[in-house]
Amino acid sequence: MSKLRSIVAEILENGKGVGVVDGGLATELEHHGADLNDPLWSAKCLLTSPNLIRQVHLDYLEAGADIIISASYQATIQGFRAKGLSQKQSEALLKKSVDIACEARNLYYETCSKASLEDVGSKILKRRPILVAASVGSYGAYLADGSEYSGNYGDTVTLDILKDFHRRRVQVLAESGADLIAFETIPNKLEAQAYAELLDEESINIPAWFSFNSKDGENVVSGDSLLECGSIAEASKKVVAVGINCTPPRFITGLILSIKKVTTKPIVIYPNSGETYDPTIKDWVVSFCPSSIFVLQLLSAKQVRRQIFSYHEFKTVNYELSLVPVALLHSGFMSDLFQNTGVSDEDFVSQVNNWWKAGACLFGGCCRTTPKTIRGIYKTLSERSV
Repeated sequence: MSKLRSIVAEILENGKGVGVVDGGLATELEHHGADLNDPLWSAKCLLTSPNLIRQVHLDYLEAGADIIISASYQATIQGFRAKGLSQKQSEALLKKSVDIACEARNLYYETCSKASLEDVGSKILKRRPILVAASVGSYGAYLADGSEYSGNYGDTVTLDILKDFHRRRVQVLAESGADLIAFETIPNKLEAQAYAELLDEESINIPAWFSFNSKDGENVVSGDSLLECGSIAEASKKVVAVGINCTPPRFITGLILSIKKVTTKPIVIYPNSGETYDPTIKDWVVSFCPSSIFVLQLLSAKQVRRQIFSYHEFKTVNYELSLVPVALLHSGFMSDLFQNTGVSDEDFVSQVNNWWKAGACLFGGCCRTTPKTIRGIYKTLSERSV
């Protein structure tokens, strides 16, 4: 057990109590021109453009990341088999996701050895302990229908079904050369329990972290108690860190304080940019202010129709502007209704010290965050008063 904990402890010791995780992978791949409109999402690039994945990993290392996460979040044996690949080919692609990250780490170390300065322009070239985390996304991510943001898999999906779904994937990634497994965007208590049991049943010999996502700043997206989910992670001897990812920054401080109630393990947080992903159109959209929608509903039930795609606030609102009182149109109410809850890199990074003071020690970003975001986190943590 001490050996498992030492992997993360080394990162924290080197960083004087903190460490930096990388940022969004898929959205950064898209920024570089990758078309990820596919059930495999970022894992599609394992087939089409592995060099691009390697470059994005390298960009994050040069931004100061101590931990890079493989492109296996939506890489599943079932998903690859659906594309016509064999079992052997599917397992090879899982291992390839880790190989690419390890290659990026090696390239980074080579660059560091040739650099005379640690900070060269916008690049951080500092030889330091770097971990490769093998990403495991939820069952909902495989379904690619947005249920990773609701945790609603239906009554037919049981604990045993989830364990059988993830079993071979976890085995392959554990033997791939990764330093740890990152179970990410865990949407419900059932899947957390499935992961915890798999780690024991399969005698997985590398550590793991569990990170959950939340839509309301209190519970995980399924509505399950974050405290109960965090307790599962705390009870597992194989889990060395627990936290939150793919959640709006405005919720993070409160969630850290909640997790601290049930765990003594390091807390990892890597929020998204605060924007909303619509799984129906598969794009990022402006968010809708729930309180404003409620006011519109009070005006007349016939004026507003809402369709909730998931618990992650994927909403479509249809209404007739002519039915909305003129006073509201001129009061700024409509701009509040269609508020963009995304935050700039500067605003995102400005909250890092608060997250640190709340109790987190591993910091990064998820969807829509970039190397610029991670560079800002690195510099903020480097300049903090210890």
